[in-house]
Amino acid sequence: MPKQEVSHKDHRKRMKSRFLLEGLDNFESHNILELMLFYAIPQGDTNPVAHRLLEEFGSFSGVLNASVENLCQVKGVGEHAATLIKLFAAVSRRYLDDGNSGGVLLNSTEEAGRFIVPKFVGRTVETAYLVCLDSKRKVIYCGILGEGSVNSVPIFVRSIVEKAIAVNASYVILAHNHPTGFALPSGDDIRTTQAVSAALAPLSITLLDHLVVAMEDYISMQDSGIMDGCAGLVGGKL
Repeated sequence: MPKQEVSHKDHRKRMKSRFLLEGLDNFESHNILELMLFYAIPQGDTNPVAHRLLEEFGSFSGVLNASVENLCQVKGVGEHAATLIKLFAAVSRRYLDDGNSGGVLLNSTEEAGRFIVPKFVGRTVETAYLVCLDSKRKVIYCGILGEGSVNSVPIFVRSIVEKAIAVNASYVILAHNHPTGFALPSGDDIRTTQAVSAALAPLSITLLDHLVVAMEDYISMQDSGIMDGCAGLVGGKL
């Protein structure tokens, strides 16, 4: 076996052992990517590939949030490596989401944010969520309303109303993300919120909030005062 191959093999063994002993706390971002890529690139040095990924996408989270198409444009990244990177993002989302399962109560904006934000980890297109709560504000349903392009997502008022009625919801929270922008509600976001609130009010179902998420940041339209003019919204603050 050539000396360089032996060196890479020993390096991989040392990296794996270090992770098992220390975890990732003391790893740099490129070290984490390098370790991840061991399992998609079975031979050779993955360190340069890790550095190229960070240079291209700016950060570790940027790499995980990148599309498969864009990942594959980086030298050294093939379909297997891109799939593995996206798998890590999806698994992280499932891990965080799983910790929130089972009778979660949402009695404040902060609790709603902690519940909702993990659901957008690794999502590269706008995605809208509907959260339904019972009279005690326990989550009884949480699901995706729709997925759109990078810049828009269709939200159907009728679908929201039908689901809220089906699960006998007393309260509803909407949430969607801005994958490439800031957590600032657009004019369409505000109009959608008003339409949903107006449709739910005659059914004695209160729209509590609409959260706009960007990465780990989010804005509550209720706390921001944007929802003050929503028709039918009575006592909706969390």
